[in-house]
Amino acid sequence: MNDFRRPYPAARLVAPQIRAHFVSHLEASRQRGGEADVALPDVEDIEAIVDAAFWASLRREENYIPKISLAFLAPGFADQTLQFEHPLPLSATALTRVSPAVERAGIHLGVWRIDGELQVWGATRMVPALGFVLEVAAPGLLVVKHHRGDDSGKFLNVAVLEGDQVKIVDEGASSLPDCPELLASLVGFAASNTWVEMPNVLVQLAVSMRAHGRGGLLLTVPSGSSAWRDSIVRPIAYGLDPPFTRLHDLVAEQTKDPDWQWRQSVEHVVDTIAGLTAVDGAAVMTDRHELLAFGAKIMRRRGGQPVDRVALTEPVEGSVAAVVPPTQLGGTRHLSAAQFIQDQRDGLALVASQDGRFTVFAWSPCEDLVHAHRVDTLLL
Repeated sequence: MNDFRRPYPAARLVAPQIRAHFVSHLEASRQRGGEADVALPDVEDIEAIVDAAFWASLRREENYIPKISLAFLAPGFADQTLQFEHPLPLSATALTRVSPAVERAGIHLGVWRIDGELQVWGATRMVPALGFVLEVAAPGLLVVKHHRGDDSGKFLNVAVLEGDQVKIVDEGASSLPDCPELLASLVGFAASNTWVEMPNVLVQLAVSMRAHGRGGLLLTVPSGSSAWRDSIVRPIAYGLDPPFTRLHDLVAEQTKDPDWQWRQSVEHVVDTIAGLTAVDGAAVMTDRHELLAFGAKIMRRRGGQPVDRVALTEPVEGSVAAVVPPTQLGGTRHLSAAQFIQDQRDGLALVASQDGRFTVFAWSPCEDLVHAHRVDTLLL
């Protein structure tokens, strides 16, 4: 089965960079004594997989947008795989037709060279650490990922391709001297944290905030301090007394190897809190995961100076840091978040836009400035 179309130009451009990423991390894993039996696609294979996935993303199957995940691994890699009697060709047509069967999260179509050609041999939920995964997120929007290597089932983004725009994640961004732990965890191949620790709970909140599509603002403040109230209009429409502590309690119960029921409980509470950020105003949570309020209106602290500039960066290779007025970042949420961090420098502000952009605001001691980290590339 052939697709008569022109090649996707970005596939050839990005394939060598993606290959170099996986080779580098595989070598680093070997040096640490980790498992090194994962098979990596070569440059030509990466180019072919990206090309087929891109053109499939622009098609429709009974008016539905194809949403698929492709994993490069051999048939029989794991038990309980679903294996086709006759492998499918790696083509946009074949991928589009099979997409309704595999669109649920966590299901990957297995791709491997069979009889000298890349073919789709079946489906699996198991992907090895550092295994190549490509996800079709939306029409013309592809995300290359690898498994982070722990038991969480979470992936780290390597590259994002949207039409003719290619973004390669800059792993060096996590080594900045005042980089927020949330950003380090998102970039974080080198991070030792598991997803249940503090930074990664915020990652889950960020993903859930972005997913509800209404836009939202979450502030984290030091536990035991009331200084944050100096930057909030009173009375607070939806203050909580006592604070909602279910997420705090769950994280306190974590074990070295948490079971699926615990993980599911965390996910449900995270979605509950993230849902509250859709209410106009800000949700406020302590650094111990205690929810204090939602729908809170931010104001400039008495005696404080209005925020007039912020440092803006994106953890993408080739991105250049800029100092911009906060109004350039977005609307009222972004301006309010920047003002809050200027006045409450030990806090953190997470802002989701309705268009999918996501920004983390933190105070930068190195720059003596509010720093806005654009991280939507890492959350796809």
